[in-house]
Amino acid sequence: MSRLEPERAHRAALRCLALAQSAPAGLALLRRFAAPDDPRLHVSRFGVKFAHPIGAAAGMDKDGEAVSALLAIGFASVEVGTVTPKPQPGNPPPRVWRLRDEAALINRLGFPSDGAAAVARRLKARKGPGVVGVNLSANRSTPPERAPHDCAAALESVAGAADYAVLNVSSPNTPGLRNLQGRGALAAILKAMRSVRSGLALLVKLSPDVTDRELDEALSGIHEAHGDGVVVSNTTTSGVRGGGLSGPPLRARANGLARKIYRKCGRSLPIIGVGGVGTVQDVVERMKAGASLVQLYTAFVYEGPALPGRLARGLSEFMRREGVHRMEDLVGVDA
Repeated sequence: MSRLEPERAHRAALRCLALAQSAPAGLALLRRFAAPDDPRLHVSRFGVKFAHPIGAAAGMDKDGEAVSALLAIGFASVEVGTVTPKPQPGNPPPRVWRLRDEAALINRLGFPSDGAAAVARRLKARKGPGVVGVNLSANRSTPPERAPHDCAAALESVAGAADYAVLNVSSPNTPGLRNLQGRGALAAILKAMRSVRSGLALLVKLSPDVTDRELDEALSGIHEAHGDGVVVSNTTTSGVRGGGLSGPPLRARANGLARKIYRKCGRSLPIIGVGGVGTVQDVVERMKAGASLVQLYTAFVYEGPALPGRLARGLSEFMRREGVHRMEDLVGVDA
């Protein structure tokens, strides 16, 4: 599939996974990739229990088409999305590019989405164990003052089909979206989502490009609205003309932001670390910087379906070798 245009390759891979998950024999075959359960890897955060810290990041399965398959191959969690209240096409193609020499991607997708109702129907039909989060945002056509209504509506649609929710106000591919990371705007959206009373933990995905002042603003908004955690981080626009960059070039920036947030908030605000995670060393480094969980996407594009199980087995071996009794003991030790 590496010879196909990137977005076509992605669609083809999702279709294969969706086909495999449609039959018990297909799921059984996919589970051969997964690692055995190791209690030392278990992580509990914001009221949700994870079999290990490695999850699939938002963007991998935007519309919830292959969740059961992704969980079967060894991800402990899958974050679906970004999902918008109403269907929308996103930006016109081409909108995904490979940077092979850096094992990185640039995307300017702009939230193509089947809409919250369609995603909720698919998630309710999923099979097998594992955690599912839903990454939510407003429609592109929604004016800023209506964003709280949009995001609350999206949450209401998916609430019965997910284990946690993430508010995405940090994508660089929707004009004006990152302006909603300010304290007042962010708190207003989170409070509107809280009013749905879904019972789901509510996290916020932050940009890696925030200044220290902008970070303090965002954290204040999250605190004011009693947010349950942060996802750090989205793609970066640094060094990119149009679109967001993901993969190894983002690693140092995402690590630094996780460390900065952990120093400010400690374990009171759990962190899911994203950006440049692709090896056991990356997972350990991100958790030592303050992340309780990690997610990956770009590395999966380059490494394939064996990656999550291989990382989980590698973490078990790391803990045995280093005498670490619980994965959670690593969180923040270098922050």
